Amino acid sequence: MDNDFFTWDDFVEGFGREMRIADEIYESMVKNGLKDGSLGQFDFTFVSNSEAKLGKLADFIRSHYPYAIEGIERIDKEWELSGVTDDMAITAETLMYWALDMSKRGYEFDARFDAYGAMIDPKGPRFPDLSAGREGFWFDHALKQYEAGNLSGAIISFSHVISISPGDVDAWYSRAIVKNELHTWKAALRDYDEALRIAPDFMAALVNRGSVKADNGDHEGAIDDYNKVIGHAGIDDSQRAMAYFNRGNSRVALLDKRGACEDWRMAQSLGAEYVQERLQQQGC
Repeated sequence: MDNDFFTWDDFVEGFGREMRIADEIYESMVKNGLKDGSLGQFDFTFVSNSEAKLGKLADFIRSHYPYAIEGIERIDKEWELSGVTDDMAITAETLMYWALDMSKRGYEFDARFDAYGAMIDPKGPRFPDLSAGREGFWFDHALKQYEAGNLSGAIISFSHVISISPGDVDAWYSRAIVKNELHTWKAALRDYDEALRIAPDFMAALVNRGSVKADNGDHEGAIDDYNKVIGHAGIDDSQRAMAYFNRGNSRVALLDKRGACEDWRMAQSLGAEYVQERLQQQGC
C-alpha cells in the first residue's frame, strides 16, 4: 500500500534538507564544545498519522538497531515515537548518514523522521578505540551492523577502519556499497574510486562502480568500467558474463540495440541464464 503520510516525493524532496539540518546541528554542537569524533547518544522522534505504523517501525528499530524505544504517544491529530540511540562517534559525515538512514527507515513505515538532538559533555569527551590493530574489530563490527540492517552504523564502523588503516581496500569498497543503499551515489563513487586507486584490478569494485554510474545515467562511464572487466584476464566466466550483461543494458540505453544484443548473447554463452528474458524482451 502506498504511503499516505510521508510519501516517496516527500522523502526525495526532504533528502537535501536532511543533509543541511544535520550539518547545522553538527555545527551547533561544535560551537557548544563537541570534540569531533567523540561519542554521544541522540534522542530522536518519528511522526505519523497512525499508531500502528509507528508500532511496526518501533519493532523494526528494536530488532535492527541497538537503540532504546521510549514510547509512542498521541500529539494532537498525529502520533509520535521517541527513542534514544546507542553511543556513536559524532562527525559531520556520520551525523548526516545517520539522519539519512533514519529518514529512509521512516519512509519505509510511512513515518517522518522529525527531530533529534544530543547532550554533550565538552569537559569529558569519550572516543572510540581507534588504536593501531583495531581495524579488524571495527571491520567485523561493521559487517555485523550491515547484516542487521543498521546502515549508518555500518558506515561509521567502516569509517573507523579507514581512519586506522587508510589502505584497507575492502573497507572503502564495503562503505561504498552502504552509501549507495542510502542514495548517496556520488559519495559511493568516490569510495569506489579510492578502492580502485589502491587496487586497480579489483573487479568487483569496477562492476559495482559501473552499475552505480549506469543507474544514475552515466552509461558511457559505465561501459568504460565494464570494458575493463571484460578485458581482464584474471576473472571467471560469471564475472565476465555479468559485465557483458550490464554493458548490454547500458548500450541499449544509448540506443545501440545491436551492440546490446551481442553483449547479452555473449553473457548467455558464458552461462548467464538470466539473460534469456532480456533477449526476448528486446527481440534479439
